[in-house]
Amino acid sequence: MSIRTVSVIGLGYIGLPTAAVLASSGVNVIGVDVNEQAVEIINRGDIHIVEPDLDQVVRQVVSNGKLRATTQAEAADAFMVAVPTPFTSDRQPDLSYIQSAAQAIAPVLSRGNLVVLESTSPVGATEKMSAWLAELRPDLTFPQNAGEEADVLVAHCPERVLPGHVLRELVENDRVIGGMSKASSEAAIALYRNFVKGDCLVTNARTAEMAKLTENSFRDVNIAFSNELSIICDELDINVWELIQLANRHPRVNILNPGPGVGGHCIAVDPWFIVSSAPESARLIRTAREINDYKPEYVVEQVARAAEAFKEPVIACLGLSYKADIDDLRESPAVDVVAELAARNTGKLLAVEPNIDTLPTTLAESGVQQATLVNALAEANILLVLVDHMEFKQLAPEDYARLVVIDTRGLTNAS
Repeated sequence: MSIRTVSVIGLGYIGLPTAAVLASSGVNVIGVDVNEQAVEIINRGDIHIVEPDLDQVVRQVVSNGKLRATTQAEAADAFMVAVPTPFTSDRQPDLSYIQSAAQAIAPVLSRGNLVVLESTSPVGATEKMSAWLAELRPDLTFPQNAGEEADVLVAHCPERVLPGHVLRELVENDRVIGGMSKASSEAAIALYRNFVKGDCLVTNARTAEMAKLTENSFRDVNIAFSNELSIICDELDINVWELIQLANRHPRVNILNPGPGVGGHCIAVDPWFIVSSAPESARLIRTAREINDYKPEYVVEQVARAAEAFKEPVIACLGLSYKADIDDLRESPAVDVVAELAARNTGKLLAVEPNIDTLPTTLAESGVQQATLVNALAEANILLVLVDHMEFKQLAPEDYARLVVIDTRGLTNAS
């Protein structure tokens, strides 16, 4: 199929880089987002998220007219849906954003269009999206009822990128393409071949959905092992960082590093999609999630015990994002730890996060103060390392020698 114009629905951490890379390949891209401020920022050639080199690409494709943003869906040859897929309070998938995206694009769909769901989704979500579109556009046919003869083609192609390396991995990484028909898969390959140098691996939509969930659940299970190991090592008075370094000298052992928990829009969420689909069978995956969900509580208890030694505890909390050198606070265990310390009135909390300008409202309203690294170290009597940002890796032992250190990232152990 001929793809001249692509509409990317959702201009967040995945949608905007995808739109920018696609536009840089020469395709006309219409970015759609409900956030009016984000749309205005993008149309100025600026960005509203932190991702290395993304600002340069966006500036170029906006200036040459290949990318523009809007709050209303418009006609296009292909639509890429990259909206959030969180879970509800009872850990069930929330597909409301995907449904809203379907409602937005349905009026502008036409025969020959391709719709690709990129959002990490529970098994069956692509089929649900296609069913919603069919309900909204009974004048068009879709793969679930017309197979290869469908007017509108539908596929799932999950993003598989690492924050901080998104632009490179969008191009280099293999893509799993799950069409709801053979024609859908072929059309999706034609779309992604505009910018993907990696292999395009074809399967069905359900397997493509499960592939992404499996990748992140694998990571989650392995992180749970290291997090549980760190708790055991604390109990047995063993340096977990040294232990892991020694164990990993075995040629077939590769233990990941522990942390204060697991965050982000994927690893902390996706395993629950598998659990919700097969609650009786996903026992190991559920246990791993429970271990990682417990780790922030464990860190809070460590800090609370340390604070008992001071009449006026002052805690320097290094990092709020869910991983190093990004501004993404989604599902961040660091935020959870600081929020719980504030709720317990553990002491004065100084948050150091070099990648954001202002604290989240929930933290600011609970009395947490934003501070520079220098000021936080000067005032604190407890140092809590939550994220190993590059700025924090410059610390020398003498910078925190007088402080009680609780290091969830092994940063001070390495110095």
